[in-house]
Amino acid sequence: MKVTSLRNETTAQIYAWKEAGLSIGFVPTMGALHEGHLSLIRQAHKENEVVVCSIFVNPVQFNNPTDLEKYPRTMEADLDLLEKEGCDLAFAPDVDEMYPEPAAEKYDFGALESVLEGKFRPGHFNGVGIVVSRLFDIIMPDNAYFGEKDYQQILIIKQLVANTKSTVNVVPCPIIRESDGLAMSSRNRRLTQEQRAVAPFIFKMLTEAQQLSQKLSPEDLVKWGEKMFEDHPEFKLDYFQISDNKSLMPIKAINNNKSGRLMVAAYLGKIRLIDNVLINF
Repeated sequence: MKVTSLRNETTAQIYAWKEAGLSIGFVPTMGALHEGHLSLIRQAHKENEVVVCSIFVNPVQFNNPTDLEKYPRTMEADLDLLEKEGCDLAFAPDVDEMYPEPAAEKYDFGALESVLEGKFRPGHFNGVGIVVSRLFDIIMPDNAYFGEKDYQQILIIKQLVANTKSTVNVVPCPIIRESDGLAMSSRNRRLTQEQRAVAPFIFKMLTEAQQLSQKLSPEDLVKWGEKMFEDHPEFKLDYFQISDNKSLMPIKAINNNKSGRLMVAAYLGKIRLIDNVLINF
């Protein structure tokens, strides 16, 4: 596996592969890799001749400086995992390499960036757009792979691709879960032992909601979910919302909607956990 930290060196290798007619799959990450990330690497391997992974903790997408400071960084272990998975190139730039000048780009994602995560993390998705656009320019992938745990982010990146007329194919991949249902996340390692024991409550709630969707209206189902979180004060709920699959606008009645996404975000202590499932009515 080749490891690079410079844009020019990375792009030179990409051009060599492209000139050889090889297809490129790309998995952008912020490191602290886990099985969820590795599942993306494996999917990229199935569908491309070359697999590239980036490891970069992107400062411009953090609206909470403490979260940025405490975000886990495990570069040596990450590179070992990527090598074992047969990754062809790991691009691990520093902040100055990605942002030699302060980032000034502004993207318009419409209503997508003002709901759910966008509402609670102002500026977050513009920061995502900035780094993903720059990474796409460097890696020039045919296909880019993202986990559905960050479902709203996938929609944002698809909008970015449309806005910039990029040719990158955005490939959503299923959420990978621990044996007890907790969605895998780099932030999970910051949970205390006690918090980790109660964290699967979120997926339990989502699973119950899927079953109740056959009996309750979307509006009543949301009220039920909010009440359940009130009964578990160890969690501080940001949102529990049934959203349209594409616009992420709230679904309050079934009408023409046959399915939606049940989106949830909650703090457990100081750690913010997000998850989602498909809801069929």
